[in-house]
Amino acid sequence: MGSVDKLMDLSKYILTLPSSKTSVFMTLVASFIVGIIFSFTQPSNELFIYNMLNFGVITFFMLGLTTLSSGALTQPLVNSLDGRHMKVKQSLFLSFFSMCLTSIIFLGGSILFAILHINAFLNLLILSVIVGFSFNALVLWSTSNIRFLAAVIIGAIQPVLILSMFVLIASIINFTVGLGPENIVAMFLKAIIGSLVLVIAVYSFVTVIESPARSNLGVGGLELLSLFIAHMTEGSFAMETLFENMGEEVNTLVGITSFKNKNGIKANFVSPCVHPGPVGEIGGGNLPTILSNQAEYFTIVAHGAATHDFNPVASKEIKKITDRINETLPNMNYESSASKFTRNISGDAKVGIQHFNNGMILLSTFSPVPADDIEFGVGLALMYAARTHTNADNVSIVDCHNCLYGDTGRILAGHKEIFELEDAISSIEENPKRYPLKMGYAYDPMDEIKKEQGIGPSGTKIMIIEVDNQKTAYVVIDGNNMQQGFRETIIDNINKNYPEIDMIEVMTTDTHTVNTIAGGHNPVGLVIQDEIIDTIIKLIPIALNDLEEVSVASESIRVKLNTLGPNHSTELVTTISSIISVSKILAPLIFIVAIITLILWIF
Repeated sequence: MGSVDKLMDLSKYILTLPSSKTSVFMTLVASFIVGIIFSFTQPSNELFIYNMLNFGVITFFMLGLTTLSSGALTQPLVNSLDGRHMKVKQSLFLSFFSMCLTSIIFLGGSILFAILHINAFLNLLILSVIVGFSFNALVLWSTSNIRFLAAVIIGAIQPVLILSMFVLIASIINFTVGLGPENIVAMFLKAIIGSLVLVIAVYSFVTVIESPARSNLGVGGLELLSLFIAHMTEGSFAMETLFENMGEEVNTLVGITSFKNKNGIKANFVSPCVHPGPVGEIGGGNLPTILSNQAEYFTIVAHGAATHDFNPVASKEIKKITDRINETLPNMNYESSASKFTRNISGDAKVGIQHFNNGMILLSTFSPVPADDIEFGVGLALMYAARTHTNADNVSIVDCHNCLYGDTGRILAGHKEIFELEDAISSIEENPKRYPLKMGYAYDPMDEIKKEQGIGPSGTKIMIIEVDNQKTAYVVIDGNNMQQGFRETIIDNINKNYPEIDMIEVMTTDTHTVNTIAGGHNPVGLVIQDEIIDTIIKLIPIALNDLEEVSVASESIRVKLNTLGPNHSTELVTTISSIISVSKILAPLIFIVAIITLILWIF
């Protein structure tokens, strides 16, 4: 797993929020339960059940209704400012979570003080709502991209409502907690000054950790976080504007293998050395589907040699690839000439080889040994090695991207995997016999499968090549890598059901649309397997029935793209990594000092 992948894996900490109705229900139930638990710390001459219900009703009004009111007010207030759009369910859940934080501190302190026989109800309530307030302010400021003062004011709504409701209830039922009319102003004054302590702590913490991002990237850390959350939760593409300002122009390669029947071009197999990232649909995240949809003919998009350095800064960059392909197709020379599919093995490396006309496709995999992206420079060297060894005019390299487990690393210069691939390529037959070929394909978008289950919008595409009675199945699944061992499971199932298929390779597109808020990596086969296998088994006979005589042409074209680039990718990774590292040290230090100061002030 590369550095950028590790950073994108932080998306697992973004929650899939419950619906508004669920948050309302949880708020009302939890607030009542808080009162019941609190009643155990309060001795009473009343019946036990009456005492529980009494405090349950009090906290229902004091915490439950005020929390719902706060949630209802927060959303329109945030949306009236020039920040990120906030949904009602987000506002209600934030208020609910803050209420839970307040309740935990309040109940924990109540139990402790009950054991010590200390009456500190009012001070404990003030401490609890101040902590809840600081959490509100921090979340609103960091995720909504609004000014700090606005976040503080909006974040204060909930604690103000809670304390006000407490005063109202205490005056109605004559709840004796040491609160007289003359002390109400003192209570609010103590809460305000205590809140200032945590406000200063929050502001100091965020200012320190935000400065590296602003100096290195030209954008504040909070804005970057807000843009990231906006995309993951709302599908916003505003982050692309930031990446466009950071982007570097690079030259890369796109391999094209085009098949033509008597009616014209039938299908294209394309392998761009462009990375489908960085996350979601930002940049090239949905490259396989966008490229396929933009293409004039049926197109299978595989994963070329590229890491996160070659992430397009915006999805519109993909059109440059499509345009270059469309420019090239009319000028390609088609012949009915292909070799049989062979597979060379060296160490853990397995390289599938098939010559098409004057070019060749290399399918690289290490499965069942895990492997991640192949760096472009490495892929380029391997392509040149294959061209030199076989005298092929062009070579398309495919990173099958079909085995992931744990912290799988990229394949970079100097790694042993490169030499294993090179050794496998050096044993390729220099001039294998050529035959006429047949080609057939089948496609299922698998619309019934959600992206959270590991399948992107392009579903599964299968291409079968028949050369001199040898049938080879190219299985391409729109996903981001594959659960370790699942490739072998798929191959075994195809062999069992269709023994007439002689050679098989299974690959993924590396689409990042499946990297959902469920958490970072989501390889094919992690969530579902049977449905994927059933789809493949269903598509094989369709592709077999589609087999027909074709001519083939191959080409490797150069494309200029605006990408994150190696320099800015490193800068982005280094900056965010430093922020995370500093936060781990700074956060406990600042907030522990602030909490101690707050406790000394209140008590």
